Amino acid sequence: MVYLIFLVKRVVIIFVFIIALLPPLMAQPPKYSNEFLAIGVGARALGMSNANVAIVNDVTSSYWNPAGLSLLSHDWQVAGMHSEYFAGIAKYDYMGVATKIDENTTAGFSIIRFGVDDIPNTTELIGSDGRFHYDMITTFSAVDYAFLFSISGKSSVKGLRYGGNVKIIYRRIGDFARAYGFGFDLGVQYDLKKWKFGAVGKDITSTFNAWSFDISEKMKDVFISTNNDIPENSLEVTLPRLILGVSREFDLGKGFSSIANIDFDVTFDGKRNVLIKSDPISVDPRIGLEFGYKHFVFFRAGVGNIQNEIEFGGKTTTSFQPNIGVGIVIKNLVFIDYALTDIGDQSIALYSNVFSLKFNFNRKASL
Repeated sequence: MVYLIFLVKRVVIIFVFIIALLPPLMAQPPKYSNEFLAIGVGARALGMSNANVAIVNDVTSSYWNPAGLSLLSHDWQVAGMHSEYFAGIAKYDYMGVATKIDENTTAGFSIIRFGVDDIPNTTELIGSDGRFHYDMITTFSAVDYAFLFSISGKSSVKGLRYGGNVKIIYRRIGDFARAYGFGFDLGVQYDLKKWKFGAVGKDITSTFNAWSFDISEKMKDVFISTNNDIPENSLEVTLPRLILGVSREFDLGKGFSSIANIDFDVTFDGKRNVLIKSDPISVDPRIGLEFGYKHFVFFRAGVGNIQNEIEFGGKTTTSFQPNIGVGIVIKNLVFIDYALTDIGDQSIALYSNVFSLKFNFNRKASL
């Protein structure tokens, strides 16, 4: 436990040091840069409101905490997920693969895509003659991609694991705009009897998206006539964030078990509307529970995104987003998970259905 406290202190000190070194021109970066990478992957984690960094132990560790990759139970693991948001307007997809290099080292690769397709482009709708030309309406897509290259290893200290990501970001808005980004994540996990602890630093050196725009003269005229700014080539910065997690396992007897998780998402980009807020540090807690029976069927629930909202009349209320989920494991080879996630105010029940699949393979079995 003394070693764990020392490790956590070192992680916090490193993060404070990184934030202090950021140059003045990055003092006011956009708060929600690359937010498609904050949604989460895998229906198991989403069913527990993303409280996952201490317990993740599969291919999805590349996203949540790369340290968990080294707990891979088989030589190979492949996973995929699909979900839709805003009544199917936006599509969110994930694919990941991980493999053991040796007894202590595991590597992984993941692709994440978030996109809105078939967006009407009406910038050419009105011709130079002032008439509407509906045949000039085209469509385009606004798409975000992330490519994660991960490595994880087991420390000589019993129960301690570590890992890291190199991530490449590609964002595109039709033929008008493109951005390329590059960043790093680092994570650790530590097991102590039935307790599990995790910490992951996202974008530890900041992630930089370099935007370039190709705007035609016709489109510039449209921007000017509608009182919009003409976009210019720019650099978008995503500041680091630190996620701390703790989990406890319980043996309920007769084949029943449970896991209780809590994560603290610590951001350093200014005051946010979360449960614990200050400037520049804010903390967003997430709580998740999982109940299992004989490692075959699982029920999950979680609460996250706790916020204060101001209603009409100035009354302040506290809102939250509840999630639930179920999972089935078939012979420790096939994992089928489902989550019903709340992406809006719980009073209007704006939910999204998330499905994910995961498969285990061994090299000998594939021969």
